[in-house]
Order: sequence, then C-alpha cells, then structure tokens
Amino acid sequence: MVEKLTSETIFSAPNQVAPLSIIAQPGTEELAAKINYYLTDWAAKAGVPQDSFLIPAECPRFSSGDGKGLIKSSIRGDDLFILVDVGNYNVKYRIFGQENCMSPDDHFQDLKRIIQAAGGKAHRINVIMPILFGGRQHRRNYRESLDCACALQELERMGVTNIITFDAHDARVQNAVPLMGFDNVIPSYQVLKSMFRRYPDLVPDREHMMIVSPDEGALNRNMYYASTLGVDLGMFYKRRDYAHVVNGRNPIVAHEYLGDSVEGKDIFIADDIISSGESMLDIAYELKKRKAGRIFAYATYAIFTNGLDKFDKAYEDGIISGVLGTNLTYRTDELKKREWFCEVDVSKYIAYFIASLNHDVSVTRIVDSHEKIKNLLASRK
Repeated sequence: MVEKLTSETIFSAPNQVAPLSIIAQPGTEELAAKINYYLTDWAAKAGVPQDSFLIPAECPRFSSGDGKGLIKSSIRGDDLFILVDVGNYNVKYRIFGQENCMSPDDHFQDLKRIIQAAGGKAHRINVIMPILFGGRQHRRNYRESLDCACALQELERMGVTNIITFDAHDARVQNAVPLMGFDNVIPSYQVLKSMFRRYPDLVPDREHMMIVSPDEGALNRNMYYASTLGVDLGMFYKRRDYAHVVNGRNPIVAHEYLGDSVEGKDIFIADDIISSGESMLDIAYELKKRKAGRIFAYATYAIFTNGLDKFDKAYEDGIISGVLGTNLTYRTDELKKREWFCEVDVSKYIAYFIASLNHDVSVTRIVDSHEKIKNLLASRK
C-alpha cells in the first residue's frame, strides 16, 4: 500500500493486478471518455504512458431483436472494467423495422453478453454500474420478485469479481453476494464542491443553513451531510394510505415534518433519485410554508421521468433555487440547459477508484471523504 494516495503514486505502485482495460457499454461513452482522460494523464505522469485504456466492443442486434456481444480487441490477462448505465433510455435499437428504446433489462442482458464474449480470458472482471439494476426493488413485501439480488448472484456466477455502484437505493442488497466485492460509493465531496462553486454565497453554519431528509430512507445520507457541515438536521416522513395500492405502492397522503424551525435558513435536501419529482416538490412547498429560505435539492440520479415543467414553475415561483445531479446516468439536453440545474462531475472519482483497484491500493481514503470536505470548508473560510 502506498503511503500517500495520489494519482501518480497509485500508477507508480509496483503491485498492479494486471494490465488495465475498460469497456464502455452504449450510453456511457461520454463518462468513459472523461475517465479515460484522467487515467491516461496519470499514467503519463507516472512514466507509464498509454494512448487509451478503452477497448472497442459492441452488442449488435439482428432484425428480430436477438443480440450478441463482441469484443474487438484482446483482453487476455487484463484487469477488465465494464462500465454500464442501465438507466440510459436514450440508447436505441431496431426490431422488426421499428426503433426501440433500451430498457434496464436490455442493458443488463448486453452486459452479460460482453462478459460471455470475454470467454474467461480476462484476469479479472469488474463491473461499474452506477444505477444498480433492479435496485429500487430491493426487498419483498408481498409475492414479489427480488430482481437486484438475483442479478447480483447471476453476475457472481458469471465470474465478476467486483461491483462498483453509486448511492444504492438500499446497499443491503449486497447481502445476496457476501463473497463478491461490492462497493457502494457516495460522492458527497463532489456534491458539496459543486454546490459551493455554483452558489458561493452559501454559509454552512447552524444560523444560516440546515439539512432536511426527504424521508426515513434517506436519513443516513442526510445525517452525513449535517454532521460534516456541522448544521442541524430535520426530516419528513411519508404518511401513506395502506388501504390502497397505486402503481405498485401505497399512495402518499401527506409529508409530515420533524425537526427544528427552518425559518430563514437555506435548506439542502439529498436523495438517491428524482424520478417524477413530486415528492421533492411537495417537500419544498411544505418547507416554504414554514418560511424556509432558499431550497437546494440533490439527487445522484436526476432522471425526471415526468418532465421538467413542474420544476420550471417551482423555480420561477421561487420555491426551488437549484437542483444538483451527477453525470452517472443519462441526462436530457433540455435538463442540462436549465438554469436551475447544476451537474456534478464524478468521472475523476471513478478514475481514482479504477486506478486503486487495478493497483491493489486500499480505497478507504477514496470512499471516506470527510477530510476532503473538512479542507473544503476550511478553504471557504
């Protein structure tokens, strides 16, 4: 293990597992290019230059929709990292003369095809899957499938050594594969750095700022932000109608608030995903009723399945001051153009992770961002 964790010392470490190769599945090309930029730059600075770590691969389909995996370069003996975005619905293929958007199931099937195409030749197979396939169906309440657990077990049987995911809906799904490497990464430092850079007038202290958890499921991640920033924490809990089921779940009757007064304070709300966004907006309106100041929402995956109109109106009405989201999954061009949206770049973070795993360096200091956040706050003062 190297004494100081830097890009140069990682690449100059003598204990590289195997030559590094990266395959970017369709829909991850932009993120993979940024990751590759950092890795090639660090390798050159360490005296081991390489033009690119990306390996060409594809999953062509027949007109009937059947597909196959194809790796176009040798990966024999390589430490192979496969980057896949199962939430990218912008990737399309043709079936019976019609264009079809790829679903999470399609992306997962193509991932398995690439693993099959490797044919056991790689020294080790690592999968970087920011949005965990089936992650929102993480537990069984009735007679229900457990998609995520079964998918993880299937990847383990296929020879995958490590899974790297980001902000899993419930990280306890890793219990399905206790003998396989599973890293659930939370990009807290990257989020705060982007937010303070975009909104430099934010004052992270108890008098001016507060963290609010949108529900009990997001309490831990919001507790971390509150602890590192040294500010108070409040939370909402969802009061549901358990007599009815709508779209597979009990509808929310109301959001109830627990915590200190938010009057006059800037509020930061963190969650793993903004899907329809209705819950986040309901909470924002409730906070404004309690005379909160500016409201900043963050979701690792800002997918906005129901469009952006309601958030546009909330921004125009002064309800929401900003929404942060990472580049770990597909974002529409319309979202990127929105004045209220702030993108959090996580590519360098992933590059550090890949370099550390490839050189058998502990990732503890990468995962634990407390010192980085501490230094960030000190620099602001």
